[in-house]
Amino acid sequence: MRYIDDELRDKTILITGGAGFIGSNLAFYFQNNHPDAKVVILDSFRSGETLSNGNLKSFGHFKNLLGFKGEIISGDINDKDLLLQLEVNYKFDYIFHEAAISDTTAQEQDLMIKTNVNAYKDLLNLAVSHSANMIYASSAATYGNAESPQKVGRESPQNVYGFSKLSMDHLSREYMDKTDISIVGLRYFNVYGGGEYFKNTTASMVLQFGHQILAGKNPRLFEDSDKILRDFIYIEDIIQANIKAMQPKQSGIYNVGTGKARSFQDIVNILQTELGTDLTCEYIPNPFIGSYQFHTEADIATTQEFLGYEPNFEMEDGIKAYVGEIQRVYEEEVK
Repeated sequence: MRYIDDELRDKTILITGGAGFIGSNLAFYFQNNHPDAKVVILDSFRSGETLSNGNLKSFGHFKNLLGFKGEIISGDINDKDLLLQLEVNYKFDYIFHEAAISDTTAQEQDLMIKTNVNAYKDLLNLAVSHSANMIYASSAATYGNAESPQKVGRESPQNVYGFSKLSMDHLSREYMDKTDISIVGLRYFNVYGGGEYFKNTTASMVLQFGHQILAGKNPRLFEDSDKILRDFIYIEDIIQANIKAMQPKQSGIYNVGTGKARSFQDIVNILQTELGTDLTCEYIPNPFIGSYQFHTEADIATTQEFLGYEPNFEMEDGIKAYVGEIQRVYEEEVK
C-alpha cells in the first residue's frame, strides 16, 4: 500500500539502522512503492560484540535485506569521519533515523547517550546541511510509568534508554525552532511484525509466544496477564506513520500506536486461534512488579491531526497477517 501519492523520482533517502527491524521494512516499502527513489542504508550490522547484559550490541542482519537492491554502507553513526563522507558524497532529501542502542535493559549509560543522543545531533546537522526532512524513532519508553493514555508532554522515563529518547526529543525541538527543515519524532509503542526475529530476546512477545506454541510448549505468561495491557502495533502501521511523516502538517513529536490497550493473554488466545492449537497456558510469578509498565495506551489524536495517520490493524488483523511469517521463521531459523 502506498501512503503518499507523490513520486520520489530523483530523491535520495538515507535509512540509518536499515538492516534492523523497522529500517529494513522501510527500505522495502520504498523499493516496492517508489522504485525511482535512491535508498541508502547505513547499519553497523551485527558482530559478536555484546552489552554487559549479554545481549548483542547491534541487531542488524543481512537476512533482513535479502532482495534489497539499493546501496548498503556498513558503519557506525558514532563515526564522525563517516558522517562527514555522507555529507560530502551525497545529497539526501529525507533521513529516516532508526539506528540506536535500543535494548531497554542495557546498563551502559555512556554508550547509550553517545549513540542515541550525541550521534543524533550530528545527523541533525547533516539534515540541515542537506535541507533534508528528518524522521526519527523516539519511543514510548519516554513515558515510563506515566498514566494512560500516554500523551506527549507527560514523560517520566524509568531507564537510560527512555531518558536518551526523551533527550533526542528535546534536541529535536531546539532544531525545530532554529531551522527550516521538517523534523518528526515518532514514539513507537509495542511493535511486532516481520523482520523482528533477529532482535533475539528483545523481539516482541507475539513472535516469542508464536514460537513457543509452534514448538508444542505451553505458553508461559506472568500471573494476571489478562490485566497487563500494552498498545501493540503492527509493523505496517509503523511504516504508514513514517511515510506520512515525510510531509507533516507541522514538525513535532507524535505517538505511534493503535490507541487501544490489549493484554498478553489476548496475544496467546489469538495466536492459538490462528495456529489451530489449544495448549494450556502456564502462569508464573511476575518478578518485575514495581519496575514494569502494566498499562500503555497511546494518545494518537495529534498524530491523526498532523500526520493524517490512522491505524489499520487491530491485534487480530496484525497477528493474522503476521502468522505465516512466524511459521516461516520457525521452520527456517528455529527448528
